Parts: sequence; C-alpha cells; structure tokens
Amino acid sequence: MSRKGIYDVHCHIVPGVDDGASNYEETKKLLQMEYDQGVRGIIVTPHFRFRMFETPIERIKEQFVLVQRAAAEIGNDLEVYLGCEFHANMEMPDMLRSGKVSTMAGSRYVLAEFSESSEASYIRERIYALLSNGYKPIVAHIERYEATRSDLNFVEELDDMGACMQINADSIIGKEGFSIKRFCRKLMKYDLVQFVGSDCHNTSDRISRMGEAYSYVNKKMGEEYADYLFIENPQKILKDAKRRKER
Repeated sequence: MSRKGIYDVHCHIVPGVDDGASNYEETKKLLQMEYDQGVRGIIVTPHFRFRMFETPIERIKEQFVLVQRAAAEIGNDLEVYLGCEFHANMEMPDMLRSGKVSTMAGSRYVLAEFSESSEASYIRERIYALLSNGYKPIVAHIERYEATRSDLNFVEELDDMGACMQINADSIIGKEGFSIKRFCRKLMKYDLVQFVGSDCHNTSDRISRMGEAYSYVNKKMGEEYADYLFIENPQKILKDAKRRKER
C-alpha cells in the first residue's frame, strides 16, 4: 500500500446514477476504502452508454455534490473530480462539445470504453475521431478487449496515434486471472500503459485495490514507474484541466 497520495482515475462512486454506488452510505464506504488504500485524488467516472446508462448530466452533477460531501467528511486531503466512462459511439465529439457528457475533470482527456468484442477498425476509428477533435482519449481497461489482448501491435498503434491506455488495479494483481495479469505485465514492460483505475462499483465484490496494485507495480517495476502511473500521469489530467479553465 502506498503512503503517498495516489490517484484513481476510473471508478463508479457517484450514488444512484449507474450500476455503481446505490446510495450515499455506499458512496462514503467506497471513498473510505479508497482512502485506506492510500488514494488521495479520485476522478469519478459514471457510465454513459446509449440504451443502458443515460443519466442526464444535470442529475450526475447533483449527485456528485454528495460525493464531495462524503469526501470532505473522510479527510480534507481527499480530492474528488467529475469525469465519465464514455462508451464509444458515433456522436462522441458532439456530445462532449455540448457538455452532455463530462471529460475527465474538465480536461481534454476522455475515458473511452468499448465492448469486449469491438473490432480493431472500430476502436481505431473512434479514437481517431476524438483525437481529431482535440480530445485526448484514454482507452478504459485496455486488457478487456479481444482486439487489444490478441495483438500488442495494435496497442502500440493506438499509443503511436496519441491515445493513452488504462488498466484496472484488479487486473494487475491477478484478480481477473493469470492471463490478464500477464498481459498487463507485458503492457507495462513495453511502456504501453499510462493510467490505473480501480473500476470499483460497490463494497462487496467490486472494491478498490489501488494501494495493492501500487505496491505490486512498485515491487515489480520500481517506485519511479509506479509513481509515473499512479501519481504523475493523473496529475497531468488535472494540470490540463486547470489550463483549460484559465483560458
């Protein structure tokens, strides 16, 4: 577990807006778990997906106030920011520009999710659309997709395009199986990962293990690399958000 202030850039802690936290009490318990794992900065990422998760942004912002309240009760050094896990669709740039869906903490970064069976051509097309409209895509849990798991060259192609890759803490430490753990290790070895997220949803089976993942990466890859993934890169999102706000 890290004694430093690490960041979680992918979690479902906003109550009552998706399949994550169901109420304020669960939100607070999840935030306490994060805090106990050494997390001090969190970008909460409620789902947006057509015909599944379409909570209006106004409602999400209302519920996010509850996250801020709970975080303040846990510790004055726990910072929370609003983002979104945006399931890829053809309308992404327009929806982001209109403010119907949040970027990551108000930055240019967008956490983009795909279906596990999405073809490489579709992933490439959606990533290109975001990049060409001035956004910085982060591919959510890159280890889940058949198109990326089966072809490391495709991951390298996405990286060369300018996309970032995010992997889940549970995948790093082996909770999703040995093959996924090995793939994540390979991604880290070839420097094809920029972010780690807990992807926590509840207080039972989908919890935060960010501190455990940080400790594992620290042990296997070194403290400098662990800080790069868990602290320095997330801070780049917040710095980008600050620059956009000051314009």
